[in-house]
Amino acid sequence: MTSHPTFLHTIRPFLQQDQLTSNRLEIVQLNLGPRCNLECRHCHLAASPRRSESMSWPVIEQALQLVAASGCQEVDLTGGAPEYHPHLRPLIEKVSAMGVRIQLRSNLAVLMEPQQHDLAAFLCQHRVALTASLPCYLQQNVDSQRGDGVYQQAVAALQHLNSLGYGMLPELPLNLVYNPGRAVLPPNQARLEQDYRLALRQSHGIAFHRLFTLTNMPIGRFLADLRRTGQEEHYGQLLRDSFNPATLEPLMCRKQITIRWDGTLFDCDFNLALGWQATLPQTTPMPVYDPVQISQRPIVTGNHCFACTAGCGSSCGGALAA
Repeated sequence: MTSHPTFLHTIRPFLQQDQLTSNRLEIVQLNLGPRCNLECRHCHLAASPRRSESMSWPVIEQALQLVAASGCQEVDLTGGAPEYHPHLRPLIEKVSAMGVRIQLRSNLAVLMEPQQHDLAAFLCQHRVALTASLPCYLQQNVDSQRGDGVYQQAVAALQHLNSLGYGMLPELPLNLVYNPGRAVLPPNQARLEQDYRLALRQSHGIAFHRLFTLTNMPIGRFLADLRRTGQEEHYGQLLRDSFNPATLEPLMCRKQITIRWDGTLFDCDFNLALGWQATLPQTTPMPVYDPVQISQRPIVTGNHCFACTAGCGSSCGGALAA
């Protein structure tokens, strides 16, 4: 078997110490649970309608204490489909009252379910920024990744959000997320954003603010797909060969922490999928979260981290380097 340099060995020449570390806490990300209306081929968390895990209100209260104590700038709500969480609205109301920016990550299709008919208006009322996954602007590509009919649901959701001001007004951000349908790196984010903007406006009259490109992480369902098609080694080599040291400083794990539905801390949502807990004195469920420890912790890394540092880089907020 071919031996390859590990991620940590590769990045050490570019670090001031032997390990990647966090240097601030700007974002507290809450993974509210993996229940989802979709079962996407690329999902690293294996989210599906059959999952039932859900963040309890006591864990939410612990997380809000961290938000208050840390002075972080943003609470990032994700899943699964965070729209399914039974405490989503009171959670948003509490964070909004704290004056902290809220971002919700949506697959869009869930917003078209009958039980969610008034959710978009509620999100608008509280100025929740929306980051919506739309892996392509072409129906065939989206439906092949996410299931038949999902593209049309996403289009209807985007049109409804536009009617409320999302994607139109600066105080109602609507950002889209692209990820490749194959074992390749994303194209240039700025150029692809232009293509999305033109295609969605001409075909559906849809407007949005930004497009974020996301590299597929070789874990979860995407890894299973790579192995099934014999592309695991090829994709891993592509990520290693595309390593860009300019992506190390702005890596998302260096400025955020992810809290799983049971209260456990992780450096990112990908490490959460792998079950690799953050390195802190307390990592059991329901600890007292210490913002100082969290903002100065060593980051747990593995070879999957090459996906975040390949090419222009990848994060929950899109490309990291020009």
